[in-house]
Amino acid sequence: MSPILILSALLQIGCAVHVVRTGRPMYWIFILLIGSFIAVAIYFFAEVLPGMRHSPGARRAIRGVHDRIDPERGKRRATRALDIADTQDNRRRLAEQSLLSGDYQQAAELYRSALKGLYKTDPNLLLGLAQAQFALDQPQQARQTLDELIAANPDFRSADGHLLYARAVEATGDVAAALHEYEAIVAGGHPGEEARVRYALLLKRQGESAKADALFAETLKRVKLSPGYYQREQREWVEIAKRESR
Repeated sequence: MSPILILSALLQIGCAVHVVRTGRPMYWIFILLIGSFIAVAIYFFAEVLPGMRHSPGARRAIRGVHDRIDPERGKRRATRALDIADTQDNRRRLAEQSLLSGDYQQAAELYRSALKGLYKTDPNLLLGLAQAQFALDQPQQARQTLDELIAANPDFRSADGHLLYARAVEATGDVAAALHEYEAIVAGGHPGEEARVRYALLLKRQGESAKADALFAETLKRVKLSPGYYQREQREWVEIAKRESR
């Protein structure tokens, strides 16, 4: 069988499965079976594409494709919005986009300028500033910013913020405090394997190889028993765990 016929059959089967799973009219299956590529194209534009426009997951995927093709797109839009109206919200959005695009210096400046008046101790702005400072290789400043965040917002919770704090503490050379923070993060069920692997790496550097190996093994076990999407997301930390536990 030629590759073209195989592709046609696979597309027809895939569309037929979509018909059944989504409750589309069953006559589509007959059309797909007799129509090959033309029927698949008609089905896609008539039934699949309109549904994708209303699907949050599909919209996220489309935005992701746009961002990969044009990574500066979001930053340009945020810059235009700030040029039109210099509001707190527009300044925050441009700071976020600058952070995402890797312009950490601009992000830090924008976050600092936004931390005024009623927003002087805003936890999300302080967290963004700390992220920019850490990316600029300023761990001490990032730690101080996060200390200010915690002091002003004792009830604020952020898994990413806690991990950033542990990394900043480690980068300043305060090993005992960093171990304490990593332990608390792991015990608290931080999503993903990064915190567990970073904790294990620090333990290993301190000569606590047995405890580190147990954490590496736990990461490998957790990922092995997890769905495929989680395994893909955690591939970087799995590779480190495999390498370090040999």
